[in-house]
Order: sequence, then C-alpha cells, then structure tokens
Amino acid sequence: LRESVVGNRALAHQQAHAALAAANTREVEAVCAMALAGSGDSSTALRLADDLARKYPQDTTVHANFVPTTRAAVALSANNADQALQELLATAPYELGSPDLDVDLALYPVYFRGMSYLMKKQGSASTSEFQKIVDHPGVVQNEIIGSLAHLGLGRAYALSHDSTKAKTEYQNFLALWKDADSDIPILKQAKAEYAQLP
Repeated sequence: LRESVVGNRALAHQQAHAALAAANTREVEAVCAMALAGSGDSSTALRLADDLARKYPQDTTVHANFVPTTRAAVALSANNADQALQELLATAPYELGSPDLDVDLALYPVYFRGMSYLMKKQGSASTSEFQKIVDHPGVVQNEIIGSLAHLGLGRAYALSHDSTKAKTEYQNFLALWKDADSDIPILKQAKAEYAQLP
C-alpha cells in the first residue's frame, strides 16, 4: 500500500500479489485491495472488496473502512473524484477510529477524500481533510499518509493561492523525506512542484 501511494505502481502490484499468495486474511485482503487499486489493477481490487463484504457482512471495519476506501481508490485511479467522494460517505462516522488490527488503515479514508478534493481543485475542502491527519498523529502513527498529508496541504494551499502556507507545507514534507530514495515518484513530483511555487 505504501508503494502504491508513493507512485511505485509496478512494485505495489507485485508485492500485493505476493502477499495474497502467502495469506488471505481480512487485513491482507484489505491492504492488497487498496494497493492494487492504486497500482491500476481495479478489477482485482474490486473483487477483493466484494469478497471482504461477502465474508464479513457484520464487520464494521470492513464496511466502514476497507470496502468503501478500496472503491474510492479505484475511482481515483479512474480520475473520478465525485465517485470517490460518494464511496467515502460511509467512512465519515468512523474515520478517526483506529481498529485493533495487525495493520493500521486508520485515516486512509480521510487521505483519499483529501486527494479527491485535490483532483476536483477544491483547495479549502482538501485542506480540511489533510489537516485532520496532521492533527491526529496518535491515530495515524507511523503510516506514510502522516507525512504525505503535508504534501497534500502544500498542494491544497497552492490551489487556494496561499503560497506562504504552501511553501511551508512542502518544506515540512521535504524535511521528513530528506533521507528518502531520490527516485521515488511522489518525491520527485513534490520537488518539481515546490520549485514552481511563486
């Protein structure tokens, strides 16, 4: 999933299929579904989401996080921000919850909602979503979306023509990623965007 959100689509696809071959627990299917959605394998992602919904009909985490977030990620991959936002409606009452899982997917619905608003060029709405992530480090813990929220904020402020705040958030993101591999797609994109800020 981390490889998927940073733009390493081929690696995300490979790792997700390897994980599914090794285990098919609820958490593995959920993470792989979201990773595959971001890697462009929408049909497998949706099949996994449907499988989770069928196997766990009474599971709140499945129905209020895993399934709608996967469907939203598929919609975003298809450049359909409106559909993504519609899918994420079910997640809103539970979005700050942190289920007791082997993996923590808390706040991913918020992240994808922020990305949807960015796609729609709605800076203010996007800012609200990414700020939720920044404001809840105890919920996000060490998930990559904690640092990516700063990049999201930078982009949202840039859309709102607030270059001072945009620069600050890009700098926050770049400082967190100062030791990252230089060829990571999202890092290269962030550096290029930062260089273009007025």
